[in-house]
Amino acid sequence: MRVNRILLSTALVVVALVVQVSVLARLHLPGAVPDLLLLTVLALAMVYGHVAGALVGFGAGLLADLAPPADHAAGRYALVLCVIGYAAGLVKPENGRLKSATAPMLVVVGAAVGSTLLYAGVGALVGDTAARHVGLPGLLFSAALYDLLLAPFVVPAVMALARRADNDPLAETTSAAKATDISSGWLASGTGLRIGGLRTKAARARTARAGRIKGVKRL
Repeated sequence: MRVNRILLSTALVVVALVVQVSVLARLHLPGAVPDLLLLTVLALAMVYGHVAGALVGFGAGLLADLAPPADHAAGRYALVLCVIGYAAGLVKPENGRLKSATAPMLVVVGAAVGSTLLYAGVGALVGDTAARHVGLPGLLFSAALYDLLLAPFVVPAVMALARRADNDPLAETTSAAKATDISSGWLASGTGLRIGGLRTKAARARTARAGRIKGVKRL
């Protein structure tokens, strides 16, 4: 990943985690908690691609596992967000821009449901049965609803910041300088050929003149 991508992703993930832990988790909404961290990972993955999405998801999930008041095994949410970030990055088009809001909204709903199921599945493997007591259907519905309501305010803004930070003016200047150097080289080569051609013609003319002069002298 580029340096500007790493810096922006780190800043956005830290801000999202702080807001989620200090604000959203204290709202005591019925069912799940709005997952601002998940939305941030999804937005970055849809701009940077599946590899960067997996890396950002793993780092964000690991921070969430270690941030208080974490009540689960470390690495559990890192695994979930790593898989979700990789899957969301596969939606990225070739030019890095989505033409409509339908695809991001579908990604948000699928990620909310998938992350909840994956988190509960990993918890079942390690002996955590809290999802059964809370009610998995209620968690799935509330997670999808809260994330879908929060997504229009988070996903477009994060994607716009990611695209703006991904445009490196220094790289563009370097590319333009290289193009100028290459074009200058082409011009120089063309000039050299033309000058060489003129020199060849001049040499032939001098040779012809010398031949004529010698011929006149022989006469």
